Amino acid sequence: MAQSGISANRLELLQIADAVAREKSIDRTLVLSAMEDAIQKAAKSRYGSENEIRAEIDPRTGEIRLSRLLEVVERVTLDATEISLKDAKKRNPEAEVGDFIAEPLPPLDFGRVAAQNAKQVIVQKVREAERERQFEEYKDRMGEIVSGIVKRAEYGNVMIDLGRAEAIIRRDETLPRENYKLGDRVRAYVYDVRRENRGPQIFLSRTRPEFMAKLFAQEVPEIYDGIVEIKSVARDPGSRAKIAVVSKETSVDPVGACVGMRGSRVQAVVNELQGEKIDIIQWSGDPATFIVNALAPAEVAKVVLDEESERIEVVVPDEQLSLAIGRKGQNVRLASQLTGWDIDILTEAEESERRQKEFAERTAAFVNALDVDEMIAQLLVSEGFASVEELAFVDAHEVASIEGFDENTAQEIQERAREFLERQEAELTEKRRALGVDDELAEVPGVTTAMLVAFGENNIKTVEDLADCATDELAGWTERAHGQTKQNPGILQGFDLSKSDIEHLIIAARVKAGWIEAPEEPEEEAVEADILDDGSTPEAHEDERVEAESHEGAEAEAHEEGGTHAQSQEKAL
Repeated sequence: MAQSGISANRLELLQIADAVAREKSIDRTLVLSAMEDAIQKAAKSRYGSENEIRAEIDPRTGEIRLSRLLEVVERVTLDATEISLKDAKKRNPEAEVGDFIAEPLPPLDFGRVAAQNAKQVIVQKVREAERERQFEEYKDRMGEIVSGIVKRAEYGNVMIDLGRAEAIIRRDETLPRENYKLGDRVRAYVYDVRRENRGPQIFLSRTRPEFMAKLFAQEVPEIYDGIVEIKSVARDPGSRAKIAVVSKETSVDPVGACVGMRGSRVQAVVNELQGEKIDIIQWSGDPATFIVNALAPAEVAKVVLDEESERIEVVVPDEQLSLAIGRKGQNVRLASQLTGWDIDILTEAEESERRQKEFAERTAAFVNALDVDEMIAQLLVSEGFASVEELAFVDAHEVASIEGFDENTAQEIQERAREFLERQEAELTEKRRALGVDDELAEVPGVTTAMLVAFGENNIKTVEDLADCATDELAGWTERAHGQTKQNPGILQGFDLSKSDIEHLIIAARVKAGWIEAPEEPEEEAVEADILDDGSTPEAHEDERVEAESHEGAEAEAHEEGGTHAQSQEKAL
């Protein structure tokens, strides 16, 4: 093609440039530029590579003009590329040092070798221009669904012809048991476009959650219009998926919109994903409600949230356990991915057994610490006391109000509790000193003697050592890999501290060490509220009422299950 173009007349040269531009979908000027480069290369081989030669093709007439560029200098050191200022002024009186003088060259008669070289240059330049065009076109289409035809399959990877470019679906991005034949039409999600030496690499996927979200956007007009929003998607590609949706208008049911009339909309997505089962979930801003919805079709009796570590304990009826967990843990795993929470599944029997065990452990702790009989210890646990510290410093009337107790009994129990804490504090202090923990570390606000012992056992013995700690090192952290969750304990795990508490502890240590200045306390804004006759606010009374109801409910439940009392936040559904 290029050889015939070079030897053709001017009109044919332009016709060839137009044809190549249309065929490769690139700019005509890029094709003409490639031809100019080819002619320049051929001319250099004819006149000598030391010459600086330029070729120009008139885009209107096709005329080829060759010229040699000479730089204007004071003193000529290379005749092939330089010309003296004196000689340059003879040709152009306005010439200055640093300018270039174009010296016309006679038309070039291409030989076979020169024509072949020119053809290679044109082909290379056109290929580069085509690759750049493909990259510029598809880099802005990341996150979209494209359609193409299977071109070939290599070692499980599938090459897709998109018409104006070629893309690849890697083996791990294809659905299981999905076989592709030459000529099959495929839809996939563009997740990456890279510029590489061999041309732009366009990577497609049929397994990513974004692919399902885009399919629903194509099938459900409410999603496309922004009325219904997809909050999250979790997939076990080729088997099962869960998608959480929410409506921005109360009159629109998001789940119904995604299902469609007689399931037509969701069925279209299922068919595209080779029969993958899809659960459409109503999203909720309340984590407990959202997680209960996500575990559908299993029924949930109760949930216990731990918002600090983003873990949730779900209690289900015994007969619902296998349904909640799903085959090979699929249902609970997808629900965890969908919500972003770690989910532990317990049956009602397991929860009752655990609560009874906790009750027995707390009872034994009170018996040993207070030197009281088991019945008194059980009464204390039934009333909601979880630790000796809580019992020692609570208002005496709360202890005396327990059925069968009087003020003298309450006073005696609290004195024993304080004596136990004093003995425990002395033992911990002695142990802390034996570990070599500095006394100055005890002055950091929020640090207890028990913490000092834990610090000493982990080689944290000075204020600087504590100041140098990271939050995760003290609080622990969670690792997620291959669908499994691993909990790594921290130094202060078991001290009932939130991550925020531990962050304040580290900041206090850094202030104590002189590393940073103490942060300024935020100014409290005055809040307007209605004042009742007793000087309190309606909100305060409401809080007291809710607290009282929670206490009564917990008490009733504790007596029913043998006196157990849960200290976690619970929500019955």
